[in-house]
Amino acid sequence: MVVPPRGSTVTPDDEDTVLRAPGRTVPATQPDGSGRPAPRLHGVRVGGRDLLLDVPVVVGRRPTAPRVVAGVTPRLVEVPSSSHEVSGSHVEVRQHGETVVVTDLRSTNGTRVTEPGRVPVSLRQGESLVARAGTIVDVGDGNLLEILPPQRIIPTKEPLL
Repeated sequence: MVVPPRGSTVTPDDEDTVLRAPGRTVPATQPDGSGRPAPRLHGVRVGGRDLLLDVPVVVGRRPTAPRVVAGVTPRLVEVPSSSHEVSGSHVEVRQHGETVVVTDLRSTNGTRVTEPGRVPVSLRQGESLVARAGTIVDVGDGNLLEILPPQRIIPTKEPLL
């Protein structure tokens, strides 16, 4: 059992605790002091790069941000497409709470989504799908995206010891 330091607000009901140094515990909460749990962010693997879904990710041959951005500006990820199967801005992957949503951005050649243990599904132009970890998104020309499981992100203002 870990005993919190005197004056700490850690209670036995806290489900997530991070050890920073022997004998010292800090709950994994937002740095804004709200007391909310730190986010569990999924990731997406694109072309061998792992990206956190802290902001939406737009993947395409030459992706561009929407003209009107509601919320945060998306991360733009360019993928090769020698035969132009991949649209300029082909697909968006974003996280809403604990859920990952894949949206076809009105691509010309469509988006094929394969969830673990399920039959592949082709998204229609503009269609969205909730995806779980292990889902593979095929945007064409051999470009596959993989939805990665969530990880506990622990924002800190001081280095971990």
